[in-house]
Amino acid sequence: MNYTAEDITEITGTKIIGDKNRIIKNIAFDSRLIYSTKNTAFIAINTLKNSGEKFIEAAIDRGIEIIISEHYYPNYENITWIIVDNSVEFLQKLAKYHFENSHIKSIGITGSNGKTILKEWLYQCLWNEFPTVKSPKSFNSQIGLPLSLLQINSSHKLGIFEVGISKPDEIEKLENMFHPQIGLLTHIGTAHLANFKSEEELIDEKIKLFRNSEVIIYNGDNLLVDKKIKELYSSKKLISYGFKENNQVYFKTNVPKEENVVVKYFDEEISFPVHQRDEATLTNALALLTVLKELGIDNRSIVKKINALKAVEMRLEAVEGIKNNIIINDSFNLDLDSLKTALQFLNEYNKPKKSLVLTDIVDVKSNSKELYQEVSQLVNEQNFDCVFLIGDEISKYSELFKSKTFPFINTQELIGSKHLTDLQNQIILLKGARKFEIERLKDILELRKHDTVLEVNLNAILHNINYHKSLLKPTTKMMAMVKANAYGLGSYEISEFLQHHHIDYLGVAFVDEGVELRKKGITVPIIVMNPEQHSYETIIAYNLEPEIYSLRVLDLFYEAVQKSGYDKKYPIHIKLETGMHRLGFKDFELDELSNNLNGKNLRVRSIFSHLSSSDLPDEKEFTLDQLKTFDINSNSLIKNLGYSPIRHILNSSGITNYTNYQYDMVRIGIGMLGESSISEIQKQLRSVVSFKTVISQISLVENGESVGYSRRFKTDHATRIATIPVGYADGIPRLIGNQVGNVGIHKTLAPIVGNICMDMMMINVDNIANAKEGDTVTIFNAKPTLKEFAGYCKTITYEVLTSISPRVKRIYVKD
Repeated sequence: MNYTAEDITEITGTKIIGDKNRIIKNIAFDSRLIYSTKNTAFIAINTLKNSGEKFIEAAIDRGIEIIISEHYYPNYENITWIIVDNSVEFLQKLAKYHFENSHIKSIGITGSNGKTILKEWLYQCLWNEFPTVKSPKSFNSQIGLPLSLLQINSSHKLGIFEVGISKPDEIEKLENMFHPQIGLLTHIGTAHLANFKSEEELIDEKIKLFRNSEVIIYNGDNLLVDKKIKELYSSKKLISYGFKENNQVYFKTNVPKEENVVVKYFDEEISFPVHQRDEATLTNALALLTVLKELGIDNRSIVKKINALKAVEMRLEAVEGIKNNIIINDSFNLDLDSLKTALQFLNEYNKPKKSLVLTDIVDVKSNSKELYQEVSQLVNEQNFDCVFLIGDEISKYSELFKSKTFPFINTQELIGSKHLTDLQNQIILLKGARKFEIERLKDILELRKHDTVLEVNLNAILHNINYHKSLLKPTTKMMAMVKANAYGLGSYEISEFLQHHHIDYLGVAFVDEGVELRKKGITVPIIVMNPEQHSYETIIAYNLEPEIYSLRVLDLFYEAVQKSGYDKKYPIHIKLETGMHRLGFKDFELDELSNNLNGKNLRVRSIFSHLSSSDLPDEKEFTLDQLKTFDINSNSLIKNLGYSPIRHILNSSGITNYTNYQYDMVRIGIGMLGESSISEIQKQLRSVVSFKTVISQISLVENGESVGYSRRFKTDHATRIATIPVGYADGIPRLIGNQVGNVGIHKTLAPIVGNICMDMMMINVDNIANAKEGDTVTIFNAKPTLKEFAGYCKTITYEVLTSISPRVKRIYVKD
């Protein structure tokens, strides 16, 4: 994209105020993720749930000089405004014009599963055949697709774009701006099916994308898909792929047993080796092969390209480093798109100092000065303290980088220099192509080396929060509970992420938890749910807000406020007792509470209570009684106060089961971690936490031999036993040993045998023939799930998570 502001207003029929000649090459829609301000416009997107116009000031503060919005704000100097009727429709209209005037060959990918993987595989196979543009990450929505299309430039010959929908009638606008020449339909599954009346309605909606396609490639194993596409698009070139022989492209051989697979492509046979033989991977491989054939790639080249495919690592990860550093590891791939994504991720952290390790960009036809000028421009806008360059090509252009810059020929040379280990109190981004193996730097810089890790998916947390928000009114605030080290996930890391995404409140149990967050730069309001008497001075010193649950606590805290010299009304939160009988004011205490509050230098910020059984259908009557009590008592207190504080009573299960009682704010805890007591809600949430380790050793234990302490397990035949480096000191309870619990290896459950040791445990891998030393072992995530693991432990998911030892390394990923 390369337009003047005036060009864009003429294309879209909108109004301009200010400098018409400013150039727009990029459009940013999230003020938090702006990584470059040069030739970038900020578009304020308004939705039913939120208004992007709230963040115009933040974008201008970042250096943006062009604003696209539905309203004009004249208070800002030297800003060019493009005034639009509807921000999303504007974006789609501009993208339609840009796409239709690009004259590139296009591939549109839709379906329920596999869209992103196929897009990335196609890009890996085709970048060196045609100059190719693709959707970044999983940009495929009403906003994501137009932003993807606007990346097309004059050099591109091929575009590969994802198209995603979640409810009926969404595809019309997407197809109007993007009509691919080659349409690719992946597997149709249960994703988003909850918003459709039937699978048939979902299929009907998806295939509308192909109205103007010349070729449609689709998974014909689904007979309903096959029937509908043939009925609707009989005049087009149709190619079906799948496992069944009714398809034009299918596997001829018995896939699980043969070393090579043989694909029947019409009358041809194509043989190639595969390393992963799960159904999803093999189906995606068929789709990939079919598209490559359609683009005229010869069989020999196709086999070579498939053999060269790299795993699609759609994630970045953050780990705690030595010397109080945070290490952002993105050593999986490197192109301009992924560099921009990494720089966006970096902006979510508020450490004042940061450094970058960057390698050659290898997957391009020529590493020209023009490319590295663009790279250096992006990097220079981030104001890194130090930049470490690795590779012959990028090192030639070290003078383009404004930071203190150190060029190296290879990764080993950087390691030998000791420069990295001198860094402290920084965030260090490792961004490189695979061939440079810069993950070795992460191994050197990370604080904990334990092979056992707790992996936390930050994007999954955001997805789960947004799902719960979708059930609420736009004005309802949300408080995230980060007590007990954010349920074992890491209070600072989770709180910083939530703060970046504008959470309204954070909740901690004790003052020390709040103080730690304040010391590390968390500025969001923090409620201390159980303030101890000796902590009142600290609460005031660190601007924390206490729960007040009794007259005694009220008097003691007010005394501390007076002693502190605080000259404004200090915010407090009143807890009401409604039936849980834990903490809170009872109804007969409310008049005295009101009298005690009058004239005091205190301000009631919120009134709240807690539901004891909102997750239990059998206790609905009791829960409704709690809600009724809260409504009566909070109204009584508000009347006596003479003003209306925020009210909140719903926890995670309350949000989904008693949505009508959301009041002014809700509190989310286990819900943001992807857990729900309602099966239909559970399907909409994403798993957040993976507890993983590796196999240290596999031994063949002869018939009749014992395993582990106290000889509690004895073999009844020669048995393969694997030892893994995790035990009860890491949070694995001893009670799940001796074949009570299981772990997962290669998506297969393996029973724990013998007594669990402090630092190790043993598992039976007899039924997992391909298990080998070094393989990943899943303690919980998908197989077994967190709930299943909690079932082994005869407890709840909260206890499982909060029991995981601090010595277990936490890794924070964004997929």
